[in-house]
Amino acid sequence: MTLRLFDYWRSSASYRVRIALALKGVAYERVAVNLIAAEQHDPANRARNPQGQVPTLEVDGRPIIQSLAIIDWLDSVYPDPPLLPIDSFDRAEVRARALVIVADTHPIDNMRVLRRLESQFGADQAARDDWYRHWVRTGLDALEAMVAGGGGAGPFLGGAAPDLADVVLVPQLYNARRFAMSLEPWPHLIRADAAACALPAFAAAHPDRVRPGD
Repeated sequence: MTLRLFDYWRSSASYRVRIALALKGVAYERVAVNLIAAEQHDPANRARNPQGQVPTLEVDGRPIIQSLAIIDWLDSVYPDPPLLPIDSFDRAEVRARALVIVADTHPIDNMRVLRRLESQFGADQAARDDWYRHWVRTGLDALEAMVAGGGGAGPFLGGAAPDLADVVLVPQLYNARRFAMSLEPWPHLIRADAAACALPAFAAAHPDRVRPGD
């Protein structure tokens, strides 16, 4: 089976997929798509990803888009280590934690939304930064409460091993740091992030390890 990942080094969604691939120990070829140069809109990229986005995982030439769909496929085909628990209620809890970031925080803070705020509404850099931080705080506040209320012993969001929620948390906190946000209000999230980033798989997927020129 031949896997090719089309991604951008600092894309949160791409970062999630790289983490999952590394956790599973799956070999793949990485193909960079430069979002700053708008390569995501090139016909070749739109042919494999109709949204004109990243990431896309090609499996023997067949494309899978959307980071959670890619990770779900990986978890089905490469089940060790599992990123979702077997118990249906526990599974729903992990998905809910992940979706707080994937569905309700990251999409309204990504590059195309921030650019639209500028082009359509005239938002300057300070206003865009305020928008970004507001929605990150809202999402992380909710996630912190969910994890604290679960009573888990940690160190990860769901217990002793990283799961899907940890895979999406780490890129989100990476971005929060880029925007100079203090993470002190979210001690459970800080703990999970530190535990995850200490693992070789998370470290290997870090944007600094795959940025152009490295």
